Amino acid sequence: MKNIGIEVKEPKKECNDPNCPFHGNLKVRGQMLEGRVVSAKMMRTVVVVRDYLHYNKKYERYEKRRGKYHVHAPDCLELREGDLIKFMECRPISKTVSFVAIEKVRGD
Repeated sequence: MKNIGIEVKEPKKECNDPNCPFHGNLKVRGQMLEGRVVSAKMMRTVVVVRDYLHYNKKYERYEKRRGKYHVHAPDCLELREGDLIKFMECRPISKTVSFVAIEKVRGD
């Protein structure tokens, strides 16, 4: 298992996915985000929703916003719907996938 350069819990399970940051050749970079898995129906890809607050300068208040990301899910993390995960930016893996899951924070 290789070091990805970030302090996260390494997965206990092995996988032979070439796009796994721990067991494959994929490098992570850029921003690290946290969100909740809402769909795990695609093969090795999950849909993650991230809720955040955005400051509205005109009204001097915060407004709720939501972002939806397609995230590559390596087999070693075993992600399911409802899991809270950390994911990080990487090179584009497909047309819509440019993020990879690096840690399962809490599983339901």
